[in-house]
Amino acid sequence: MIKHQRNSLYVLFVFGLLLLLSSSCSSTKKIRQQNIQHVINTAKSYQGTPYRYGGNTRSGMDCSALVYLSFKSVGVTLPRVSAEQSKIGKRISKDKLKKGDVVFFATGRRRNKVTHAGIVSEKRMGKTYFIHASTSLGVTEDNLQSKYWSKRWVRGRRIF
Repeated sequence: MIKHQRNSLYVLFVFGLLLLLSSSCSSTKKIRQQNIQHVINTAKSYQGTPYRYGGNTRSGMDCSALVYLSFKSVGVTLPRVSAEQSKIGKRISKDKLKKGDVVFFATGRRRNKVTHAGIVSEKRMGKTYFIHASTSLGVTEDNLQSKYWSKRWVRGRRIF
C-alpha cells in the first residue's frame, strides 16, 4: 500500500511539473509574440517620417534608427548602425523569415556589405513585406521579393 501511494505521488508530481513547464513555455511564447507585434507597431508608427541620414526622431530618421528604436521599445538594445545590427541574433534564410525578423541589404557598390536594414512586418500570400526607411520615400513598407530588394539581399536575423 505504501509503495502504491509513493508511486501515485511520484506520478502526480511529474504530471504537475510537466503541466507547469508547458504553461510557462506557452506564456513565454505569448510574451515573445506580443513583443514582436509591439516592435512592428512601433516601426509602423513612424510611417511617413522622412529619411534623414543619421536621424533618429520623427522629424527624420535612417533605416538603422528605425530598427534600433523599434526594438528599444520592448527593451532590446541593438547597435545603432545596420552593419553592426546584422551581426546580432540568429541567422535566418530568406525562406524562413517571420514577422519581427530583421532583414539586411547591400545598397552600395559592394555586394555583401550591409548598408540597409528593415523589419519583416507581414507575410501574406507567399510574399514577405518589410518596413524600412527609404531614402526617397521615408519610412515605408516594401515587398522583399521585388526585383530591386531581392538583388540586394544579404541576410536575415531573428532577435527574439
